[in-house]
Amino acid sequence: MIVDDHPVVHDGVAAQLQRYPDMHVVGHAGTGADAVTVCADEQPDVVLLDLRLPDCLAADVVPRVHRVSPDSRVLLFTAFPEHAAVAPTLAAGACGILVKHAGGTALHDAIRSVARTGSFHAGTPASSAAPVTAREYDVLRLVAAGHTNPEIGAELHLSINTVKTYLRSVMHKLAARNRAQLIANARGQGLL
Repeated sequence: MIVDDHPVVHDGVAAQLQRYPDMHVVGHAGTGADAVTVCADEQPDVVLLDLRLPDCLAADVVPRVHRVSPDSRVLLFTAFPEHAAVAPTLAAGACGILVKHAGGTALHDAIRSVARTGSFHAGTPASSAAPVTAREYDVLRLVAAGHTNPEIGAELHLSINTVKTYLRSVMHKLAARNRAQLIANARGQGLL
């Protein structure tokens, strides 16, 4: 299954994969919400997932896909391998990352590797733009949604002091002095 909001990407990937009789595209989605619906219906072996979708980031989609289609393996597919949201997406359960400029053979090999072994490693670059951890990213998303520290703690099953520690850390990493600046800086770096 291909999850990307750009039709040209979907069409190009589908055309590349038509050359291989062992692969069949069972669905396409342009948003995270649609991806979850299609995965629930189709139960794909591999989900090729764009990092940034109109309604959310890939890190939000991966656990939702796994809930509705537990055997689906997610391969992150992005033009931005150094994006700060890559590490949280991998931490959320994606099996690897493939850069969009990869050719048809690399695409096929990556999908086959994920289907057979549950992982794909091609010198996956570490994100250097803003090295936030998966948990810091969770806290950041909830701050951006307007949650208070106690609400974040309840949602993530963390103590308030632990929430404060994560919040201080992510504020330091994103050079923010307060929540408003944190949200603005995170948006500026494409994290939200």
